[in-house]
Amino acid sequence: MKLTRSIVGISATAFAVTSAMVAVLFVARAVENGPAVHVDSTPINRDAGLGNSYSPIVKKAAPSVVNIYSTRFVHQRLYRNPLLADPFFRQFFGNLPDDGREVTSRDNWLGSGIIVTADGYILTACHVVDGADEIKVGIQNDKTEYVAKVIGMDQPTDVAVLKIEAKNLPAVTLGDSDQLEVGDVVLAIGDPFGIGQTVTKGIISALGRSLSASGDLDQYEHTRYQDFIQTDASINKGNSGGALVDAEGRLIGINDAIVSPSGTSAGIGFAVPINMARNVMEGFLNGGKVARGYFGVDLQDLDAGLAKDFNLPTQGGALVANVGPETPAGKAGLISGDAIVAVNGKTITSKDNLRLVISMLRPGSSASLKIIRNGIQKTLVVIVGEQPSSVANNNESPQPKPKNTHADMLGVVTVADIEPEVRQQLQLPDSLTGALVSNVEGGSNFAEAGLQMNDIILEINHQPVASAKDAVNLCKADKDERILVKVWRRRGELAVIRYLSVNNPAHTK
Repeated sequence: MKLTRSIVGISATAFAVTSAMVAVLFVARAVENGPAVHVDSTPINRDAGLGNSYSPIVKKAAPSVVNIYSTRFVHQRLYRNPLLADPFFRQFFGNLPDDGREVTSRDNWLGSGIIVTADGYILTACHVVDGADEIKVGIQNDKTEYVAKVIGMDQPTDVAVLKIEAKNLPAVTLGDSDQLEVGDVVLAIGDPFGIGQTVTKGIISALGRSLSASGDLDQYEHTRYQDFIQTDASINKGNSGGALVDAEGRLIGINDAIVSPSGTSAGIGFAVPINMARNVMEGFLNGGKVARGYFGVDLQDLDAGLAKDFNLPTQGGALVANVGPETPAGKAGLISGDAIVAVNGKTITSKDNLRLVISMLRPGSSASLKIIRNGIQKTLVVIVGEQPSSVANNNESPQPKPKNTHADMLGVVTVADIEPEVRQQLQLPDSLTGALVSNVEGGSNFAEAGLQMNDIILEINHQPVASAKDAVNLCKADKDERILVKVWRRRGELAVIRYLSVNNPAHTK
């Protein structure tokens, strides 16, 4: 399967004209004395029978959906002799006359966007306008075009805010994406393949989707906050940044991507929830940046083995693998091994869900956490910090070559002591002690649990590991069904800690 962002390159302009003004139900302001954003949080009437036409919904929402034309100017130097185009060869020709000429070409891309205020603020997908030298917005009602200014682009959510100088525009009414349910009818509006504004119908297929688990989604590595609405409404190239609206014509999502073997709609499309996009927009309009909440914890998902190891009633929630020193979570008393199951009364379903919930908290506010520690439920209060702006690099770690004697751990894992050369190569903190994993037998229980070469084993069954010998002895002594392994792992500039629940090979023999 292949994930494709729904943006398309074009050379011609296509418009379909509709006319209707959006009903204003509730009004909220993004900033003090700032642009009016119309928000309606009323749940839809799910008891009403479906009619024979969606035309009233389209007339209400379609005028707010615009075309976005992004132009990138590509500068290239052409040479009569093709060898001179290569800097490697050109260095051997000394001061030969430069026979090259500068050629500039235009790359034009079409996406979609949604007018959210009558005075010209527009939401779209970040990848529609990222890197553009020129952005123009085409209005459906009167076929006018405006030059757009980028107010802000937020890569972690793939949301961008634009502004055009215009008044009395048909602004959409924003819905409340927290009120959505699987099975709700939705319409997708945009300009697929540049053929003109198109409306497709479907339902909400799933909520809270995270795409990071798929190995075919490399282009989404930067998207750190994923809570996608999944829909079977047709979304194709050119739909990116367009509207996903509910049965009341309210904007509940920004169309963003599809999963498809062919690159065209296969009934699996994704939209950014409007509550997330609205939070991003308000951040840009309030202080020029998106201020996100921060706890300072390293999280991981729970599986059946970990839930049993930590005496948890279910696999719901997120496991705290590590707590940074002097972080909001550390000051609140959170420790490694805690399972966070709710924040401010909102149930936590996974680590990605928790990251999103934390990011939406206001820095400086207090958050009530329901946790389970050693099988006992507790409540902690965290004073939310502000997330640092830096994003860690996830490049592969260097491969160390330990010189010391290797040790066998249950015949399937090779461990070694940490030599000074290894500590330097893996950039290990001086205070870090443990056993270096130098090999994991493929297909073994440890490999299936996620143990990797270059992991540092810190604990086995909550017992500290200071050397390879400790790791071997603790595994040999374990006669239980499972072995709980705590590891330290290097990922480029990022270091993470993970718990692994391993079926004990000695127990299964």
